[in-house]
Amino acid sequence: MSRHPLPPIAAAAAALAAVGGLTTMTAGPASASPAPRSRHVLLLSVDGLHQSDLAWYVAQHPRSTLARLAGDGVEYTHARTTVPSDSFPGMVGQLTGGDPGVTGVYYDDTYSNALLPAGTTSCAGVEPGAEVDLTEDLDKNQNSLDAGQGLPDLPGSILSMTGDAAGLINPAKLPVDPKTCKPVYPHSYLKVNTVFNVAREAGLRTAWSDKHVAYDILTGPSGNGIQDLFAPEINSQAIGYPAGEDWTKDNAATEQYDAYKVKAVLNEIDGYDHSGSHKTGVPAVFGMNFQSVSTAQKLPVSNGLTGGYATPGIPGPLLAKNLDFVDQEVGAFLDEIHKRGLDDSTTVILSSKHGQSPTDPKSLTRIDDGPLLDGLNAAWKTAHPGAGDLVAHAVDDDAMLLWLNDRSQAAVKFAKTSCSPSPATATATTEPPSRSRRAA
Repeated sequence: MSRHPLPPIAAAAAALAAVGGLTTMTAGPASASPAPRSRHVLLLSVDGLHQSDLAWYVAQHPRSTLARLAGDGVEYTHARTTVPSDSFPGMVGQLTGGDPGVTGVYYDDTYSNALLPAGTTSCAGVEPGAEVDLTEDLDKNQNSLDAGQGLPDLPGSILSMTGDAAGLINPAKLPVDPKTCKPVYPHSYLKVNTVFNVAREAGLRTAWSDKHVAYDILTGPSGNGIQDLFAPEINSQAIGYPAGEDWTKDNAATEQYDAYKVKAVLNEIDGYDHSGSHKTGVPAVFGMNFQSVSTAQKLPVSNGLTGGYATPGIPGPLLAKNLDFVDQEVGAFLDEIHKRGLDDSTTVILSSKHGQSPTDPKSLTRIDDGPLLDGLNAAWKTAHPGAGDLVAHAVDDDAMLLWLNDRSQAAVKFAKTSCSPSPATATATTEPPSRSRRAA
């Protein structure tokens, strides 16, 4: 199925890893002539998508945009995401080539033994050790789609949102550098350059669209790797939907949200900034992430359709609908590239920075982190009379990450031994787990 005619794209890409990892293609079908040199790279992340999802969709829709990309491009079927991947590490990995051990980014809510707590203004004598919360919590107003910019007539005016996402971060919510006693912005927390930094050093234009202004992290250590960062807040109140529901709680809302970013990218293909108001030239490196497939995998029911998988590895009706949606929007990008005569100079990379697993819901096991952490801390104190909690900080999303107050190998071994025997009981609910945070 294709809702857009498919022009001949000389440099196209499509592929996804088994767990949604980075995959790329940089050329069309092989020929005796050398491939034209790409001057533009369009990177698209379909968050949550698995290689099996792509394979199923291509088999069911052999004339679709995704099928054309997979057929005419190069498909990497054994690529893997970083570990962990959701969500910062996977995107940072694609744009740096580094895993969390290299980039320093293990999650979007972590802990640092070197920084001071957010809000610290007098740093002398303050003991280092702080949560590094680089989520929607950083927004000046996380309940507003524009993250607190104050645009009138939202959501219709959202494309007028600034491309300077860092300017919408509340510095009082950032951890503090003890050496300078100044807030550490997300881009400064990253240990290595991004592709955007390299492009900027070469005098090339860059743009990106993502789900939080905290994706300032992708601008890299220089802080100016991305010239136009359009980041409407996905966890804000979804306008026109019941109070308390963000754009991920209703799949139609997520599609609406994704469509704002799609329009931004179409404007960029046309040679404008994301708003479509200023002529800037087509970026050398640009793109966006799609969220609607991810919510279609997680929501039990939305818009009258059952979410997730009908049987192991087979998308249910809501997910199948969203694969159609992504196919349609990617087709719109290819149409616009063709319309602007950019076929021979554009490389399209279709990827997924993380998966939403498992594709067999019955294999999912949920573990309540509260009793586990309480038990670990209690066992540590029993074994070490007079000691405080062993766990300095923990997050529990698709995996549990622990930061310990005692960083010795003995403490690591103790935590591993104490947690391993913990019984795991699968729950009957198909509701996605909420992210939980516990800090000492």
